[in-house]
Amino acid sequence: MSTSTLDAAAVDVDVDEKELRVTLRDGRAIIVPISWFPRLKAADPDARAKWRLIGDGEGIHWVDLDEDLSVAALLRVS
Repeated sequence: MSTSTLDAAAVDVDVDEKELRVTLRDGRAIIVPISWFPRLKAADPDARAKWRLIGDGEGIHWVDLDEDLSVAALLRVS
């Protein structure tokens, strides 16, 4: 199992009014407060649900919110 932030890749994302949860390819999960991301916190549930993985899972993009998060950055701050 990899423990590197450089090769970590997301396979699923779930966002609710309290948390951002990112499931990684190697089985780990990152769970952080949504309050860390003002655009996600202010968004309605439909906009939060419209995400896509970018860079083969290296990042997450919310089209309606113009928000991008990298998995490596999430691992460094979580």
